Amino acid sequence: MTPIQTTQVLTARYGPAYRWLVTVTGMIGVVSMVLAMTTVNVAVPDVMGAFGIGQDKAQWMSSAYTATMTAGMLMNAWLTGILGERRVFVGALCFFSLGALLGGAAPTEDLLIFARILQGFSAGIAQPLVMATIFTVFPAERRGMAMGVFGLGVVFAPAIGPTLGGMMIEYFSWRYVFYISLPFCVLAAGLGLFFMPTRPLPRQIPPFDWPGFALLCASLFGLMTGIADGQREGWASDTIVFRLVLGAAAGVAFILWELKTTRAMLDVRIFANLEFSAAAMIAFIFGAGMMGSTYIIPVFVQTQIGFTPLLAGLMMMPAGIMLAFIFPLAGRLADAIPASTMIIAGLLLFALGFAFMAGADVDTTFWALVGMTMVSRLGLGFINPSLNASSLKALPADKVRQGAGVANFMRQLGGAFGINLLVAFFEVRTRFHADALTATQAWDNNATQRLLVQVEQLMQRSGLPLQQQKAAAYDYLGEILSAKAQMLAFSDTFIVVGVVALVALIPAGMLSRSQRKVFRGARLKRA
Repeated sequence: MTPIQTTQVLTARYGPAYRWLVTVTGMIGVVSMVLAMTTVNVAVPDVMGAFGIGQDKAQWMSSAYTATMTAGMLMNAWLTGILGERRVFVGALCFFSLGALLGGAAPTEDLLIFARILQGFSAGIAQPLVMATIFTVFPAERRGMAMGVFGLGVVFAPAIGPTLGGMMIEYFSWRYVFYISLPFCVLAAGLGLFFMPTRPLPRQIPPFDWPGFALLCASLFGLMTGIADGQREGWASDTIVFRLVLGAAAGVAFILWELKTTRAMLDVRIFANLEFSAAAMIAFIFGAGMMGSTYIIPVFVQTQIGFTPLLAGLMMMPAGIMLAFIFPLAGRLADAIPASTMIIAGLLLFALGFAFMAGADVDTTFWALVGMTMVSRLGLGFINPSLNASSLKALPADKVRQGAGVANFMRQLGGAFGINLLVAFFEVRTRFHADALTATQAWDNNATQRLLVQVEQLMQRSGLPLQQQKAAAYDYLGEILSAKAQMLAFSDTFIVVGVVALVALIPAGMLSRSQRKVFRGARLKRA
């Protein structure tokens, strides 16, 4: 029987170096999960072609991962309390690796989505555990530095993730994208067996808020599947209306239950603090913008501009590397000026980046797209550290731990719905523009008639039989209209992302008024 190895026992065995050993162990595990979250986005067009599905189904590779990660986070404390850090960490990595193997070998899109659900749930359980463990082993005066080092690794993973995914697709197959994280998982699990602390198994399993968890899952399932399938099955169809109503009702029931139960897994009462509510609203929009844009930009440049997966990944890399340097700088700036000022500046930059993206088309150059992406990511770099500080400073000391969990939950929830809503909006606008463009192709449209005649002449010169020339010309016209409709829909989607960022200025303004008073008071005391 393996002896119980608490944090104190391991610290005594390895000395001061243990803090960094457990930090590196946890960071490698989390990096593997962040890589898996970001690398698949460049594979979306290939997956759509492999299974013959549209974006409404392919987007589940990302949104299912994020949604189940949100649910998994709420089970982390309960599972860790029963099994201990080591068993939960290594177990989560094993299930995560199983999901990677299933995803890479999936013969159908349904099994692929199930694999992503398995990975997302495992990541949701492991990530808060790692942060809590690092927080525990470091003294209070060094926790900021430790979390900074940990955050640097987590930020660097999405910087290189799309590029690694593009390389796998370019030289091997889209299936190899799922295998990228496996070496990191194996290494982290091996280190975890030595450096993650353990605890004795409890004699009695502590209670868990199963009704609340079931209501949350029902709400996520109903709302997200209803939004995703609405365009294909019809927004007024019985199935979609039932899913949306079920999701909304389950969401309301979840809030009411969490207010009533004595073992709530999410402290809903904390939203009574208006300043924290404003920060939580920004966190939701931040998550939606970050995850939604990380998904939609690689799909856009591949399907519309013709970038290869590798080129799409390389396009995202400079912005990711920039974030790794911006986060520490933004954290120091947040100590010198009100955090709300940083958030407002970040939201404006994020919106500006997508205002530029809305004008992108097939003639936009690679470096112009890199610049647009960097502007929006610079905004995210300003928002993230300041947002973390704002959400926690608004709370009394005894509510900080619950506040951190709720803020993280809101960010992940926003990420799950961000991808879902953006793809649904894109599908709706594609249909709208396709219908509008088709309506202009009447017999009295001289430009269309000239195009058809020219295409028929080209078909004739290429040796196509007479009876097929007109059909080929009409097929070509249809492809042009479809491509134009998608281009306009992407432009609309980028505009909406920017507008949502501007809407977040309202809660940011609420933060600004209260924080400026506190900030002035603190400066007067120091003076």
